[in-house]
Amino acid sequence: MSRSGAIRPNSERLRTDWERLSRFRMEGLPGWTRRPFTPEYRAAREWLTGRMADAGLAVAIDAAGNVIGRREGKRPALAPLIIGSHTDTVMGGGRFDGIAGVLGGIEVARCLAEAQVELEHPLEVIDFLAEEPTDFGISAVGSRGMVGSLDAEAFDRRDPEGRTLAEAIALMGGRPDKIPGAIRRPGSAALYLELHIEQGPVLEREGLRLGIVSGITGIARYRLEIEGRPDHAGTTPMSLRRDALAAAADVVLALEALWAAGPDGSGVGTVGRLAVRPNAANVVPGFVELWAEMRNVDAERLAQKGQIFQEQVKTIAARRDVGVRIDAVSHEEPVPVPEPVQALLEAIVRELGQPVRRLPSYAGHDATHLAKIAPIGMLFVPSQSGRSHCPEEWTNLEDVTLGVQALGEALVRFDAQDATR
Repeated sequence: MSRSGAIRPNSERLRTDWERLSRFRMEGLPGWTRRPFTPEYRAAREWLTGRMADAGLAVAIDAAGNVIGRREGKRPALAPLIIGSHTDTVMGGGRFDGIAGVLGGIEVARCLAEAQVELEHPLEVIDFLAEEPTDFGISAVGSRGMVGSLDAEAFDRRDPEGRTLAEAIALMGGRPDKIPGAIRRPGSAALYLELHIEQGPVLEREGLRLGIVSGITGIARYRLEIEGRPDHAGTTPMSLRRDALAAAADVVLALEALWAAGPDGSGVGTVGRLAVRPNAANVVPGFVELWAEMRNVDAERLAQKGQIFQEQVKTIAARRDVGVRIDAVSHEEPVPVPEPVQALLEAIVRELGQPVRRLPSYAGHDATHLAKIAPIGMLFVPSQSGRSHCPEEWTNLEDVTLGVQALGEALVRFDAQDATR
């Protein structure tokens, strides 16, 4: 069969895979929860290994704990093409975030086999380990490990059960002691493509079935410790209080105002986690731990607003007579998608008879880390009502099927073009 039009996804086969994978969930928890490093997650990955093998892929787990299905190409010396995503979820998550990219990648491999199309490059379909935030305070564990972005301090981090991240990676079949020697360097992959649900409302609102990602957001996270003074809530006059929670409330509102004031509405700021002590109804809060996060695809703007935020926090603390410690936990730079890859995806979308829409991603992805070793590209399919990270997360499988077709056709075309350079 001709390489053009070789990707003809089977929607019923995809539906069956979705229904089967959805059964691997943590009982007693909301939604379709499948947290990393749990027995349910490990069982799901074992099932996934079988599906990869059925698609004709040779399956292995790399040192960082990623499940990799490989299909050799005509020219084994060429750097591989990679497609994939993740199958872990947030607490109370849904059935499409990440999963679309993994099951879609397996379906692309099936389509190639059924059409008897042999690529020039090797192909790897990857289920990256633990993309969502973990109890170790680190997300995208597998993709970070693959490209050398996990340091010794990260491996020694412990979860509430007392196990280290290194121990957790080993539990998933990885070999953390071998990660330094297995790091993939720039140029070790020819292209990374990822199919993902949008996790937002743009495509659905505009009546579109496909979106081309123009760039992936940068993310800055801060952990604040606000130290006030616990006092009796009935006998302490308002003017004499050093209320840590009231100061934290000012911080939350300051962050909201900081990002709401943007000229184009781009970028977001969120406080999504608070811990209050002593957390009693009749005691003035004496201590608050607060986690703040900012996202923007403009690196300069993200840095500027991060500096403004920290100055605002200090001003609030001084005005309310509380102490504050600001820990800049992490800072990931925005990642632009190379224009040639966007153009390739645009051509495929047009050929499938779909309108072209480019849009940024304000969610983080494994693609952020793969960008260190290869050009990346991403395709979005719409999320119903823009919902994600919740049980109501839903994407029509007809749209997923179209997304798989676009992903596979782009892969085939890049393979042919790149091999002739």
